[in-house]
Amino acid sequence: MNKLVVVTALTASLASAVELYHEQYRPQYHFSPKVNWTNDPCGLVFFGGEYHLFFQFNPLGDLWGHMSWGHAVSPDMLHWRELPVAIPEGPDAMIFTGSSVVDDHNTSGLCKPGPSCIVSIYTGNTPKSDSRAQRQTQQIAVSQDGRTWAKYENNPVLDIGMADFRDPKVFWHEPSKQWVMIVVLAREKKASLYGSANLKQWKHLSDFGPEGATGGVWECPDLYQLPVEGSGKSRWVLKIGLNPGHVAGGSGEQYFVGDFDGTQFHNASPPGEIKWLDYGRDCYCALTWNGETRDRHMIAWMNNWQYARSIPTAPWRGAMTLPRTLTLRDSGSGIRLLQAPAPAIRSLRGEKFTFSGSKPADLNRKIGAWQDLGTTYELEASISLGAAKKVTWRVLEGSGQYTLIGYDAVVHQLFVDRTHSGATDFNKDFPSRTVAPLNVANGELRLHVFVDRSSVEVFAADGEVAMTNLIFPNAESKGISVQFEGGDPKQLQIQLWNLHSTWKAAKE
Repeated sequence: MNKLVVVTALTASLASAVELYHEQYRPQYHFSPKVNWTNDPCGLVFFGGEYHLFFQFNPLGDLWGHMSWGHAVSPDMLHWRELPVAIPEGPDAMIFTGSSVVDDHNTSGLCKPGPSCIVSIYTGNTPKSDSRAQRQTQQIAVSQDGRTWAKYENNPVLDIGMADFRDPKVFWHEPSKQWVMIVVLAREKKASLYGSANLKQWKHLSDFGPEGATGGVWECPDLYQLPVEGSGKSRWVLKIGLNPGHVAGGSGEQYFVGDFDGTQFHNASPPGEIKWLDYGRDCYCALTWNGETRDRHMIAWMNNWQYARSIPTAPWRGAMTLPRTLTLRDSGSGIRLLQAPAPAIRSLRGEKFTFSGSKPADLNRKIGAWQDLGTTYELEASISLGAAKKVTWRVLEGSGQYTLIGYDAVVHQLFVDRTHSGATDFNKDFPSRTVAPLNVANGELRLHVFVDRSSVEVFAADGEVAMTNLIFPNAESKGISVQFEGGDPKQLQIQLWNLHSTWKAAKE
């Protein structure tokens, strides 16, 4: 029996011996593996009536290493069932980030008996040794049933002899009748486009970049088409991960809006313009599902490379953001990406708190007396600011701990401050305040906030601004309140729901 099988068996035994998904910082409605390290989501595909989430996974421990594709399936992108490792590392290569497609017409010739199968495309990372240089190549593996994968015997399918050539996202482009791969030349800050008729032989089409933010390596590209609200038209979005160099520090995501003609992506904005996908510290490698026939959904790794190894969780380390529905809107200053929590989240709603009035003291008194308040909830707040110059929510408050979520009307900024949020001393880069530009129309501030034990996700301006941050408070820190500076608001409309855990099956 090989080392991977032995350690995996021991890990499974450990997992069954403890009560998983009850741990202090364990997210209750975000995906995290039962045990061990995870980072990038990858291989996202809808197949056989299920959403498949693959993720960078270390089967042997809770730090980065031995990268393989972990695997989970869900009917709704919320209730996940973790499955055995789908694609394990091999003797010559770790399995890095990539994508999966449904080969409906067996263009690859690998769907046996057919007519369709999943083809997963990933980066094989061969580390440097005394006898060879590091090399990253693009490889494929095939699944007939969505449960087991076989690596292609003639891998790699794309090798340009480089050490930083990774993270292929592949999709079918109907107008040009070809598979298209976007993959990064990480240190050159370029995204390369390739075309193929069969997923096995690839032809270089074009390069994009450097443009936008270039302060770190480029990773985790994605390219997809979205409708522009109310226009009857669509545009293409090119998304690029950046590590480091994000506006909030460390790793993060940027995007470009333009057009794709089957060969080249054309950015509609000036080359130096930067559009940030998420202004928080903890949203990286945001990728979308292939195989969906209606809306397009995205999920990301909820962490930051600056401190990912240090976060105080066990026996797992790493989680995913909420799945988000994507659209585009012409905001007057250009077309912007909108992110909305996937509608399925509403199915988790439990006990509800509501408030309508103009007195913050009344709201704080009533919400302070609400006995059902927990540490996993959804908050919708609509505030007519009136004379107020700043509004600040305190969430998960207690024993000197609190996370601040607010809006400064003087400088037109949304902010999240986690410097007093709980455990922060495990890494010098963790305590932080993140900000995002936000213009409030007609003095009406609308916030949509999700709190899940160790994370806060904030959406504003109908999802044009998103901010995701990890926090690590004590389990007893449950308080919530709001304060105003400069004057009282004209009106407060508040709805808050406790959100049920999605992990009942995992705990049984």
